[in-house]
Amino acid sequence: MFLRKLLSIRNTLAFRLTLWYAGVFTLSSIVAFLLFYTFITKVIRERTDQELLSQVQRFSVLLRTEGVFAVENATIIEAQAAGVKKVFFRLLQLDGQVYSSTNVSYWQDIGIEKDAIQGLLQGNASVFKTIVISNRKDKVRVLYAMLSPTMILQVGQAMESYSHVLDAFKGIFIITMSFLIVIAAGVGWFMARRAVSGVDAVTRTARKISGGILQERVPVKGSGDEIDQLAVTFNQMLDRIQVLLAEIKEMSDNIAHDLRSPITRIRGGAEVTLSTGKSLDDYENMAASTIEECDRLLDMINTMLMISKTESGIRSLSHEVIDISGLVRSACELFEPMAEDKGVSLSCHVGEKGFVHGDIRMLQRMLSNVLDNAVKYTQSGGSVEVSVTGNGKEEVVVSVKDTGIGIPQSDLLHIFDRFYRCDQSRSQPGTGLGLSLARSIARAHGGDISVVSRLNQGSTFTIILPKSASH
Repeated sequence: MFLRKLLSIRNTLAFRLTLWYAGVFTLSSIVAFLLFYTFITKVIRERTDQELLSQVQRFSVLLRTEGVFAVENATIIEAQAAGVKKVFFRLLQLDGQVYSSTNVSYWQDIGIEKDAIQGLLQGNASVFKTIVISNRKDKVRVLYAMLSPTMILQVGQAMESYSHVLDAFKGIFIITMSFLIVIAAGVGWFMARRAVSGVDAVTRTARKISGGILQERVPVKGSGDEIDQLAVTFNQMLDRIQVLLAEIKEMSDNIAHDLRSPITRIRGGAEVTLSTGKSLDDYENMAASTIEECDRLLDMINTMLMISKTESGIRSLSHEVIDISGLVRSACELFEPMAEDKGVSLSCHVGEKGFVHGDIRMLQRMLSNVLDNAVKYTQSGGSVEVSVTGNGKEEVVVSVKDTGIGIPQSDLLHIFDRFYRCDQSRSQPGTGLGLSLARSIARAHGGDISVVSRLNQGSTFTIILPKSASH
C-alpha cells in the first residue's frame, strides 16, 4: 500500500516540479562552490607565492650585505624554525649543481628542473612550480629565483596548512549542501503542492461532475494567478455546459410535445377510419390527412437540421453579391396578399441599393420568417413597416416594425431559442423554429438579429448584415 502510494506520488506533477527545483538548486550550488573553490585556491596560491618571493628578497639582500655564508646559515635556521618537513632551501649554481642546501632528506623526491633554470637564464625573474609527490597527500610549491648573477635559490614550501583549509571547506560544503538539498526538496515540494492545488481542485470537481453532480464548481481563491484563471474558465465552461444541457432537455421536451400532437392526430384519424370507415372516400381523406401531418413533421425536422448545420458551419453557403434592397422589396411583394387578406397594412421603405455577400436562398428564408411573424401577430387594422438603411459602419440594416400583440419582457431573451413560443403565440400555428433559423442565418452571414418590443404595442426586429466589400 505504501509502495503504491509512493509510485503514485512519483507520477505527479508536484513530484516532477520538486525534482526540477532541487536539481536546479543543486546544480547552481555546485557551480557556485566550484567558482568559490577556484577563487580560494587562487588566493592561497598567490599568498604562498608572495611568502616565497619575500624570502628570496630577504636572502638576496643578505647575500649582498653579508655574503654567501650568511645566506647558508639563514636558510638552515629558517628551515629548522619552520620544520624540515615544511620548507627546504637549495643554493644552486648556474649549471644546476647544488652549492648548499638544508636538510632535504624529506624532499629527496624533488629534483632540480632544468627547464626552470633555463627560464631564469633567459631573463625570467622567478619560476614557480607546483609538484605532487607520490604517496603524499599535500602538494609542494617550489620557487626558482636568481639571488645573484651566479647563484640560484630553490625554495620549496609544503601546502599542508592550505590543504587543511581547503579540505575543511569541502567538508563544510558537503554537509551544508546535503542539509540545504533536503530543505530545498521540502520547500520545493511545498511550493509545488501549493502551485498545483488549484489543478487538484479542478480534477476533483471534474470527477464529481463525471459522477453526475453538475452543480459542482471549482473554488476560486481570488488571487488572479494562472490557476485561478483556469478555475474561472473551467467554471464558465461548466455553466455553459449546464445551460446547454438544460436547453437540450427543454428542446427534447418541446420536440416530444410537438411530435406528439401530429402523431396523435395521425393515429386517431387512422383508428377512427379503420373502425368506422365504410367507403373509399373515408380512407382517401385519412391518407390525405396523414400526408398533411407528415409534411408538417418533415418541415419541422428539416428546419431543425438547417438550424444545426447553419450554426455549426457544416452547411456551406454560396457567396454571391446580393442586392438586399431588391430582396426585401420582393419579400414584401410576396407577403402583400397575405397582409391584405388579414386587413394589415404592409409598407416597404427601401432607399438606395445595399449589397451584401451571401446565400440568396438563406437570406430569403430569413426575411420570410421575420415577415411572416410580423403579419401573423398583427391584428386587423394594424400595420407592418419594412425599411432598409445603412448605419454608417459598413453595414446594412433591415428593420421590420409591426403594431401587433408585442412580446412580454420576460420572453424577449428566449424568443430566438428553438421551439420557444410565447403564451400569446400558442393559439397560432407554428413550431417555434422560425426566429431561431432567422438568427442562425444572420450570424452565418457575419451579422445578427435583435428585437425591441412592448406588450400590446408591437415589435421591431432589426437585422444587421455586413456590406459587400466590392460595393
